[in-house]
Amino acid sequence: MPKKTALITGITGQDGSYLAEFLLEQGYRVVGMVRRTSTINFDRIKHIQERIDIVQGDLLDQSSLMEIIREYQPDEVYNLAAQSFVPTSFSQPVLTGEFTALGVTRLLEAIRHIKPDARFYQASSSEMFGKVVEVPQRETTPFHPRSPYGVAKVYGHWITVNYRESYGLFACSGILFNHESPRRGLEFVTHKVTHAAARIKLGLQRELRLGNLDARRDWGYAGDYVRGMWMMLQHDQPDDYVLATGETHSVRELCEVAFGYLGLNWEDYVVVDPKYYRPAEVDLLIGDASKAGRVLGWEPQVSFEQLVHMMVDADLQSLHNNKG
Repeated sequence: MPKKTALITGITGQDGSYLAEFLLEQGYRVVGMVRRTSTINFDRIKHIQERIDIVQGDLLDQSSLMEIIREYQPDEVYNLAAQSFVPTSFSQPVLTGEFTALGVTRLLEAIRHIKPDARFYQASSSEMFGKVVEVPQRETTPFHPRSPYGVAKVYGHWITVNYRESYGLFACSGILFNHESPRRGLEFVTHKVTHAAARIKLGLQRELRLGNLDARRDWGYAGDYVRGMWMMLQHDQPDDYVLATGETHSVRELCEVAFGYLGLNWEDYVVVDPKYYRPAEVDLLIGDASKAGRVLGWEPQVSFEQLVHMMVDADLQSLHNNKG
């Protein structure tokens, strides 16, 4: 039986790197799309870079997407590329819309015209729920996004549903709640906290400045969530699924676990700085992944504490290797 081919946009990101690893283990040929920029960061995939095909393309450029689909004829397409940092979406809302919303349409159009039997995964987000109307949030919960990023993700989600219903594409959306790992960007609060805790432990930093300590999130491990993405595309019928742990933790608890793991009292080092507050905050996100459990057999395997400890350990190791 010939190898399946999977195309991953956003392969150099956290999720893209874990998904590429997972698909290689399943025997796939993996094609990773990257944008042509002056600096491309391959750090997250350098250990597997020789085993994957890197191709240049851009969600802003329809013709590049069509050419990639035509050349590689992928069996599965995972759209993980986006402008994905929520604060940036407030300062660059139009660019966020171009990538995170219209980019989905461009990719779906390329698939529809050139490889309509390809199975498509769209990375939706719990940020679409925003100002939540019910707790926990599930597939049927109405959306009320509270950032340009969340709004753009709602568009990407519904255009995926629309192409599934209008053209019969096998198109799925995974509504993923926050998922973290040692490969998370330092601009995200989880890695910001674990990295600062490690630096403070090593005497390289004196304080950590954060925004709203009461903001709560449903945090899971990225490695668990990419497995769920793949499971969605192996099912008989395309559908949309929430992936979440079903537990919620505050930024304050995140600090307690990360600093406490190193024998430190977080209150001695964390300073609340109003400049890190969002213009509109999402207060309580907690997901109900029972549909994914029932239909796909998916469930998370790494706990919140295990995840934070894993990230602190990785930061300590990295700081030792790089001498700060």
